[in-house]
Amino acid sequence: MMDAHELITRYEAGERDFSWANLYQADLSGAVLPKAVLYHVNLSRANLKGANLDRADLIGADLHEANLHEAILTGVNLREANLGKANLAWADLSGAKVTSEQLGKAASLKGATMPDGVKHE
Repeated sequence: MMDAHELITRYEAGERDFSWANLYQADLSGAVLPKAVLYHVNLSRANLKGANLDRADLIGADLHEANLHEAILTGVNLREANLGKANLAWADLSGAKVTSEQLGKAASLKGATMPDGVKHE
């Protein structure tokens, strides 16, 4: 299991692909990780408050109950991601991809608090 410090250290050293990493309950608040490849990463219950994930690839990521309050998620790919009960209040989701045009597999948003503060049912 990788911790938040290891992820940030490796990212700062130039690594970008963290596919399948287990970051359950990791504190990545304020982390700057644009263009990170987080394919099928476990970020369940992680704290990503204020994190910059601009254009990151989060296909199939588990973000169940993650705190993404005020996170920068511009252009992020969230197809097939689980965002159930995630806090997305005040997050910037401009240009985010939540569905696959070819396969129709959307991100799960059941119970998530959306950027405008409304809970998605």
